[in-house]
Amino acid sequence: MTVRDPRLRVAAPVAAAVLVADQASKAVVAATMRLHESIALTSFLALAYERNTGAAFSVLAGAPAVLRTTLFVAVTLVALGVLASWLVRAPADRPALAAAIGAIMGGAAGNLICRLRFGEVIDFVDLHWGTLHWPVFNVADSAITVGVVVVLLTARGAPPTAAR
Repeated sequence: MTVRDPRLRVAAPVAAAVLVADQASKAVVAATMRLHESIALTSFLALAYERNTGAAFSVLAGAPAVLRTTLFVAVTLVALGVLASWLVRAPADRPALAAAIGAIMGGAAGNLICRLRFGEVIDFVDLHWGTLHWPVFNVADSAITVGVVVVLLTARGAPPTAAR
C-alpha cells in the first residue's frame, strides 16, 4: 500500500480528522469544565465532563489500574493492527469502507492516547430523555460507532456464485 493507494488516501485523512477533533474536544472540555459538571444544551443533550476508567459502558472500571490500562492498550493495539490489515485487503473501489475503517482507527487512537496519558478516557456528550441517560461518550466513541455501522453496511463479500 502506497500513498497513492485510494484506500489510504481516504482512510488516513478521516483517521487524522477524527483524532484531531477528538483530542481537541477533550482538551477544551478538560480546560473549561469541572469534573462532573454538566451544562444543558437542549432538552436531550448536555455537555457532562466525566472520566471513564473502564471500557464501553464502564466495563472493568473497578479493575486494578495497571491491569485495566495494560489490557485496554493491548486490545487497542491489536485492533489497530487488524484494522490496518483489513484496510490493505479492502476493495480499492469502496471508499465508504476505507473511510469507515479510518474513522474506527482514528477513534481507537484517540481513546488510546487518553488511556496512555491519564489512565482513563475523557467523556463529555450526554444524551438523555428525561431521567434516562445514555452513557456519556466522546468524539472517538462516536466515530467508532458510526464507522462500525458503515462497515456493516458496506463490507459485503463477493456475491455468491450460483451452484451448477
